[in-house]
Parts: sequence; C-alpha cells; structure tokens
Amino acid sequence: MKKAQGWRVVVVAIGAFALLVLVAATWLYRDYRHFAGTPLTQTTTHSIDIPRGATLKSIIVMLQARGATHAPELYWRALAAGMGVSDRLHAGEYALDPGLTPRTLLSRMAEGRVVQHMFTLVDGWTFAQVRAALAQAPKLRHTLQHLSDAQVAQRLGIEAPNPEGWLLPQTYAYVLGDSDMDVLRRAHAAMQRTLAADWAARAPGLPLQAPYQALILASIVEKESALASERPRIAGVFVRRLQIGMKLQTDPSVIYGLGAAYHGAITYKDLQTDTAYNTYTRYGLPPTPICMPGAPALYAALHPAPGKALYFVARGNGTHQFSDTLQEQNAAVAKYILHRRP
Repeated sequence: MKKAQGWRVVVVAIGAFALLVLVAATWLYRDYRHFAGTPLTQTTTHSIDIPRGATLKSIIVMLQARGATHAPELYWRALAAGMGVSDRLHAGEYALDPGLTPRTLLSRMAEGRVVQHMFTLVDGWTFAQVRAALAQAPKLRHTLQHLSDAQVAQRLGIEAPNPEGWLLPQTYAYVLGDSDMDVLRRAHAAMQRTLAADWAARAPGLPLQAPYQALILASIVEKESALASERPRIAGVFVRRLQIGMKLQTDPSVIYGLGAAYHGAITYKDLQTDTAYNTYTRYGLPPTPICMPGAPALYAALHPAPGKALYFVARGNGTHQFSDTLQEQNAAVAKYILHRRP
C-alpha cells in the first residue's frame, strides 16, 4: 500500500514538473515570437554600422549597447538560425527605422540592403563647389583634401588640367565605405556617356572639332541661361559668333578667369584684364569649361536654335532680349541695363 502511494507521489511530481516545463516552454515560445515580430526599441541612433568580420554575437552586443534591444542573445541566435542567416550577415550601414523588427533587420543584413546616401551635383556648379559639397557629405570617405585639381583629373583619367565640366550634374547614391573619388568616378562616367551620345547625334555644320569643345560651349550656355527654353537660342548666338570669328564676350567666362579676384560685380576693368578665359580680349572658346553643364545645356550646345541673333541682354526678370544687329543690342542695353542704374 505504501509502495503504491509512493509511486503515485512520483507520478504526480513528474506530471507537475512536465506541466511546469510545458508552461515555461509555451511562455518562452510566445515571448520569442513576440520578440521576433515586435519593433526594436527606438533610440537616438538612426543606423548601425556593421564592420567587416563582425559575428552575430558582436552584432547583438552592438544593438544592446545602443539600447535597440533588451532581448537575450539566445532569442537573436534562435531567430537567425531559424531564418538560416547566422553566417550570412553582411557588413555595412543599416537603418534602424521606426517599426523595424528583429526579423526584418536580420533579413536586410542577410541581403546586404545597406543604407544608401545621396549626393546631388547641381547644374552650373564649378569643381570648387563640388569639392566643398563632397567635404560635407556624411558617411563618405574623404580623400580629396590633399589632392590638387590636376591630380584629381589624372586619377579620373581626364586629359585636361582639371576636372571642370567633366562631371554630369545629377543625384548619385553611395554607401558607407565609398569615397569621394568613387562618387566623382560615377559622375565622370555619366558625363562621358552623355557627351558621347549627344556628340554622335549633334546638328550638322557646328564650328566644333571635338566633344571637349562641346563641353566648353555647354558650360557657357549653362551659366548664361536661367530659363530652360532659352538655352537653344543662347547656344545659337554663340555658335554663330564662332562661325563668323566674332568674340564670344560672355561675362561668366571672364568671372571664372578672375577667380578669387572677382568680388561679386564685374567691372569695365575686369573686362579689359586679359586672362585665358577673357572672351572680351580673346577669340574663340576658353581653354576649359567654366562649370559643370547639365544634360539640357549640353544638348542645347549641340542642337542650337536657328536664327540670326548675335547678341542678347538680360531683361532683369530671368529672360533675355535677343538682337540681330549691334544697333538693336545697344537699344536693348539702354532699355534693360542703363535705365536701371542710379
């Protein structure tokens, strides 16, 4: 009798233990499922940088250190194992977006879906402005500070004294680990493709012997035109001047040649100061582009509008008055320039 009672006690104890294990396992499973599908804790850190060679354990430690997760390491290991990604997590920068779950984060790391940053090269920027903007770009390796413009051109494979004009203005994506030279290489390759395509489809009879001359002319058109619809007409004026051997007389080129000596207002003395870029004292195109022309300016330079105009003057509202003769131009200058002077 006592022996039977002893067995019952053992059975009850085993049953109670099994029930306890079952309850604990159920709770752990539910807690684990809740962890996998619940957004990470929001922190002031918007991304996490995973270095090369990082292990799952080190990644978990980094997330815990940033306060993004308070879950035990066991949960993260179980989730990664269940997803089959424990040994497939890539290095890089990953966004810690609001609502991001551990499952989604591990999926991104396994697929290498890193954060992409954007750098916009603006139409009409000079290379000096490009350098200044790149120096402020976040998460980009900065390598240009000890390189001259000539050295940058050499590294890009540009056979010119500087990279001016050789970068296509548009937005470029980069990721953590990319350098400023990587961005410049993409912009240069984009300009090479665009210039080659436009040059191949250029209008007949242009007074341009090489694509580089088209790039120079496009940079002048870019600086002279505030209104997109006027670019072909402005290009037409300069093309006709080149065809008849007339000086281009474009202020932006003079300003570029003055460099640091320009103080915001072009003067008569500036127009008489001879530099390689002074199109009032020299014939033909300047030796290099004076800015980074956008694709529309490049297209306009190679597809100028027909007409007879040889002159234009700014009206003061972003548009220009075009004239066929010097007499008409003088009248336009008197109307739009001289009458505004105090």
